[in-house]
Amino acid sequence: MIERQAPDLSLTTQTDLLSLNRSGRYYVPLPPSAEELHIKRRIDELYTAHPFYGSRTITAVLRDELVINRKAVQRHMREMGLVAICPGPNLSQRAPKHPVFPYRLRGLAITQANQVWGIDLTYIRLRGGWLYLVAVLDWYSRYVVSWELDQTLEMPLVLQAVERALSVATPTIWNSDQGSHFTRPQ
Repeated sequence: MIERQAPDLSLTTQTDLLSLNRSGRYYVPLPPSAEELHIKRRIDELYTAHPFYGSRTITAVLRDELVINRKAVQRHMREMGLVAICPGPNLSQRAPKHPVFPYRLRGLAITQANQVWGIDLTYIRLRGGWLYLVAVLDWYSRYVVSWELDQTLEMPLVLQAVERALSVATPTIWNSDQGSHFTRPQ
């Protein structure tokens, strides 16, 4: 938004026009340190191997290798979106305000390719961070119809994967309300 090399407007004028705080124009975000990336990688390895480990157990394991406290492990796990798999309160009771959607594939015999597609989202760990992978899968043949990789998990990533899949093939869609098959209109 702010152009540092603009010859006609000073930085102060630009920040005033945009109603921004002037001190923010000097802020340059720092990339994560190599130590932080190493800690996050190790936390991710432990969590992948044992998804039921919480911050206490991960801290205990990491203390054999690193000097780290539980609050740091909690912060890193929060930033990475990692939560231990464990039962929570009232899991069997649904929220009354949430609608219940019918499972449209119940009773459907999937007998041919391109009858039912599914989408899967995951991430791939790299040395310097993560990449997000979206795959469109054919349920019958288990064929990957299309896939996309991106550094951010945003809507265009999913839309590109679906558009590429639709350019290759067209799934048959089940209409359980009328009890018949129909093909997606072109």
